[in-house]
Amino acid sequence: MEFTESYKQSGPCCFSPNARFLAVAVDYRRVIRDVLSLKVVQLFSCLDKISYIEWAQDSEYILCGLYKKPMIQAWSLAQPEWTCKIDDGPAGIAYARWSPDSRHILTTSDFQLRLTVWSLVNTACIHVQWPKHASKGVSFTKDGKFAAICTRRDCKDYVNLLSCQTWEIMGVFAVDTLDLADIEWSPDDSFIVIWDSSLEYKVLIYSPDGRCLSKYQAYESGLGVKSVSWSPCGQFLAVGSYDQMLRVLNHLTWKVFAEFIHLNTVRAPCCAAAFKEVDEPLQLDMSELCLGDDFRQGNSENLSEGHIQVRYDVMELPITLPFQKPPADKPNPKQGIGLMSWSHDSQYICTRNDSMPAVLWIWDMHHLKLAAILVQKDPIRAAAWDPTCMRLVLCTGSPHLYMWTPSGAYCVNVPLPQFTITDLKWNSDGSCLLLKDKESFCCAAVPLLSESSEYSSDD
Repeated sequence: MEFTESYKQSGPCCFSPNARFLAVAVDYRRVIRDVLSLKVVQLFSCLDKISYIEWAQDSEYILCGLYKKPMIQAWSLAQPEWTCKIDDGPAGIAYARWSPDSRHILTTSDFQLRLTVWSLVNTACIHVQWPKHASKGVSFTKDGKFAAICTRRDCKDYVNLLSCQTWEIMGVFAVDTLDLADIEWSPDDSFIVIWDSSLEYKVLIYSPDGRCLSKYQAYESGLGVKSVSWSPCGQFLAVGSYDQMLRVLNHLTWKVFAEFIHLNTVRAPCCAAAFKEVDEPLQLDMSELCLGDDFRQGNSENLSEGHIQVRYDVMELPITLPFQKPPADKPNPKQGIGLMSWSHDSQYICTRNDSMPAVLWIWDMHHLKLAAILVQKDPIRAAAWDPTCMRLVLCTGSPHLYMWTPSGAYCVNVPLPQFTITDLKWNSDGSCLLLKDKESFCCAAVPLLSESSEYSSDD
């Protein structure tokens, strides 16, 4: 792997959908860089510190959320002189997002009083009263023709279907939830999944015309759903729960066909590969060096810390995984499936049980079994699949990047001083990986991975 030098950042960073540009927030400035050279293409100054950045789908426009102001500013890459500023007055702005046509911006006001659709073409605006959430509760079809917006009135949750061409309400239907958590269209735009808050285990499947096709409830009298995700192929619906189980439903009968439990002890007959991160310090022989006592005492510790390398050891079953029991007297317990991500071809899904934050589980959906376990030294911050091949990368807030492929697991050291990876993102074409530190970022050129190739951490 090849790494660039580090660059300053102070907030959100994201690739453009066409994989050509990288937008970076640096205090009040929004910097647009070319992905290949990382040279600055455009530089704009905002009126306040940037809280949020989002590209339009056509990669021509970009918006910045200045939520402390609060306002939205937008620019055009093709026409640098064109600018847009959105200020909703006393209502405020809690969140903003692009519409699929890249010519409208949707904002949610403070206290969820209204959702406003702002047109960049004719400056018209349309209001939807009482949106359920600020950043959640809105989902667009993959073809960009319709939007599903969740609202709440008279202590009841509703779904409003709007046309993304005219922004007229095509239909409204009530949903059987106590406190709707979120909504998401299926990848083929045929179904809508809605799930309830953590206090009520309920997953509902609706058709676009408002018919409830299925209602799934795994158990009662306990904290319920924590995460939900469609597979890219649209045939599977994964539901992660607070009971530390991952359940997968099929799209034909909406019945559970796979249940994966996250135990703190893994035993045979499980045949998964278990990888554990271990230190591999660089041994320095200083016995023949003529150094003063002060130098030797003051620098020996720094030398050993600065040259620590890590590797994966393959563990034999049974193994006991590090487990943290959440306190019973505190809200929002750290347990259950808090991280969940599908591979691009829906063959694998990775999960993290929040009561075992340093363990990543990789499940094989073709054989319905556990494929691998990665046991890290530190809690896993982020994990992301390569959008083009079977490769998973993760970070733990350390100077190392961790990778898994069906052929094995690997540790890669980032050759930048004092650089720890707190977050990572793939470019849409899989050619570049963005690595974020607290106040800087770098990019990594990832080699192409064929199904038959053997990957080495030295590459």
